[in-house]
Amino acid sequence: MIIKEETIKREVIYEGRVLNYVVDTVSLPGNKTSTREMVLHPGGVGVLAVDYDGYAYLVEQFRKPYEKAILEIPAGKRDKGEEPADCGKRELTEETGLVAKELISLGEFYPSVGYTNEIIHLYFAKDFVCGTSNPDEDEYVDIVKIPFEKLFTMVMDGEIKDGKTIAAVLKAKNLME
Repeated sequence: MIIKEETIKREVIYEGRVLNYVVDTVSLPGNKTSTREMVLHPGGVGVLAVDYDGYAYLVEQFRKPYEKAILEIPAGKRDKGEEPADCGKRELTEETGLVAKELISLGEFYPSVGYTNEIIHLYFAKDFVCGTSNPDEDEYVDIVKIPFEKLFTMVMDGEIKDGKTIAAVLKAKNLME
């Protein structure tokens, strides 16, 4: 039996530039209550760009929560009111300099349903031109060009650990076949 939890009260713990932390008190069957700690996020977009020669364009950047550099698809946070595809084109260009003529939707996914409302939209770009990258002021990324088949193998072998990259590669593999 699925129970819909109704929010009785919300306590805002922290309001940040990107994330908000809240604790909701919710009602449960039998006049019971519980709390749900959540991270509220505006959502993001990731783009897997693969050229006509079969090379994927990734970025490698240091990720503080893991204390290491992570290889991943270009991605970023959606601005308020921004359409996901527009965000994807913007982020792809900012991080790699690639300008996509068209993005093909690979769908969306929930990266961690237990504590955040974040939704990540995924796109595939195969028709793009090279432009100039313009990363955010506090963003330092290296662009990595890798054969898509090697990237797929890296995903399957567990070398790629970023969820949005794994999802995009697997969905794109299916699309490309």
